[in-house]
Amino acid sequence: MTAVTVKGLRIDLAGRGVDVVDCVDFTIAAGEVLGLVGESGSGKTTVGLALLGDARRGARIAGGSILIDGQDVASLAPGKLTALRGSTVAYVPQDPSMALNPALRLRRQLTELFEFHQPDLPGKEQDERIRTTLREVGLDSDDTFLDRFPHQLSGGQQQRVTLALAFLLRPRVIVLDEPTTGLDVTTQARVLKTVRELCAVHRVAALYVTHDMAVVAELAHRIMVMYAGRVVEAGTSAQIFDRAVHPYTRALLAAVPVVSERRELAAIPGDTPPPGRRPTGCMFHPRCAEALPECASTVPEPVKVDSGHDVLCIRAEHLASGPSREAPRQAAARTGGRDEVLLRVSHLDAFHGRRQILHDVSLELTRGECLALVGESGCGKTTLARSIIGLHRQHSGGITFRDAAMATRARDRPLEQRRAVQYIFQSPYNSLNPRRSIGETLREPLKILFSMPSAKAATTIAEALERVSLSPSVASSYPNELSGGERQRVAIARALVCRPDVLVCDEITSALDVSVQASIVRLLRTLQDEEGLALLFVTHNLALVRTIADRVIAMRAGRLVETGQVDDVLDHPDDPFTRQLIAATPEFGAPGLGASGAAAGGVPAEQRSQEDRT
Repeated sequence: MTAVTVKGLRIDLAGRGVDVVDCVDFTIAAGEVLGLVGESGSGKTTVGLALLGDARRGARIAGGSILIDGQDVASLAPGKLTALRGSTVAYVPQDPSMALNPALRLRRQLTELFEFHQPDLPGKEQDERIRTTLREVGLDSDDTFLDRFPHQLSGGQQQRVTLALAFLLRPRVIVLDEPTTGLDVTTQARVLKTVRELCAVHRVAALYVTHDMAVVAELAHRIMVMYAGRVVEAGTSAQIFDRAVHPYTRALLAAVPVVSERRELAAIPGDTPPPGRRPTGCMFHPRCAEALPECASTVPEPVKVDSGHDVLCIRAEHLASGPSREAPRQAAARTGGRDEVLLRVSHLDAFHGRRQILHDVSLELTRGECLALVGESGCGKTTLARSIIGLHRQHSGGITFRDAAMATRARDRPLEQRRAVQYIFQSPYNSLNPRRSIGETLREPLKILFSMPSAKAATTIAEALERVSLSPSVASSYPNELSGGERQRVAIARALVCRPDVLVCDEITSALDVSVQASIVRLLRTLQDEEGLALLFVTHNLALVRTIADRVIAMRAGRLVETGQVDDVLDHPDDPFTRQLIAATPEFGAPGLGASGAAAGGVPAEQRSQEDRT
């Protein structure tokens, strides 16, 4: 049974007539998961929000129909739209901290939904539904848990609470906007398993918006690939991953790292064109390796290359008749860092109040080396990183830079140490001042650290933005005008303008699409080789670890459980916890093999990670 039917959807910039999204058609059956993938700025989230009858600020739904439960969402009055949202169509955002009210206990936030949408439901049935739904998403359902505030939960727990909020009223449709972006692989495996099971059990149609190709390979029944506001390829998961036709889809797949082998990630040249500045003809042709002269002038029409497999390309039939995407190139193993130890952590113990988070942690980082730090949410990775940078003060033990002790607080450290050791935060939403333009944000460290004059600073800022695949024109924008991936690239640029010797990267690629991630990885490796930049790379992405890191440390419950060269640890893990992380990492195989479904065989939802026990 079809739950969602979208025809001819067009979303314009209000008052300008410039399309953000156009000619979008799709259906979703009850119980089906439709994956929607593409780079930042492709229109994925815009399409997802349209299912709730919403458009981003400055945009409007200008054409087409969105039929859900017999109603055209695009034409509903505001009052009916409000009633629809949450009950018939639910939404799970990328950042759970932005969706939960920090001032309200969980019980209150869950019962509020009933008060608004189902006020006649008896309190006993409300309570039973709340506890059942919490158990369905793998959370505790006792009074102690319900009395917690959001800040008392880990990121993974917060995300599962947002899933509970979405499924609580048993909606017909759910829109999931990058819901596993900031989660570790074992928590991600549980969340994906939860989404899959809840959609099947409750017959919920799901639109899963993501840039993570490995995740969508495992979860989605069908996949749509978007570029510059258009769907350029649509088909089943097997058709997209085994027999991709559109050059853009093939380029995205070539940029995806896998945990089983060290691949050379291929970034897509250029940037996604913004609304109002899109080229004529095929909008991908300036970046396309397969483009012909006529691609610049001919607007492509959808071509059916197989049953249920449509491609928006004038060369679709020719490309479909040839070989599938090329086998990825194997990357050479890095030789590692140099002899000079830049950063040393010795017997570090760290606390949050009376609770000990880190236990006797020691590590060294040499010039030009990338040391990856992996583990589940709540294991202490970020506490270690924040202790190193001087943002977490409650710790004992030694932290030195070039054998000089580093003060506990960042503000007590010499200016040179503060310049030399830079930090990039995980959240692109919280790390930038919303009242400052991007240019002002990047100019501040140049002024403080180098007393750089304005003219030279402007040139330096433009160069820094280009290094992270952003246009220099972004300098005049404000954070709210950028996507999550664009904000994260700004945060990376802000650290790089300081010319650091050590870069502490806390999940810096989690919000980036695979193509930009590939370009950032290439940039960081260039800086390592040419300037000797040392990286402490905190991540949950083991596939990326294989590509970028020299050594890896696995951390569990505040202790280092395994360390070694990347290939040795990932190919022959000794510790059961490391083996569990690798097993839970989603991955799709080489051309012709399809999705491996690694996470499907990962950690069962019943097995609680450290984050659930703390």
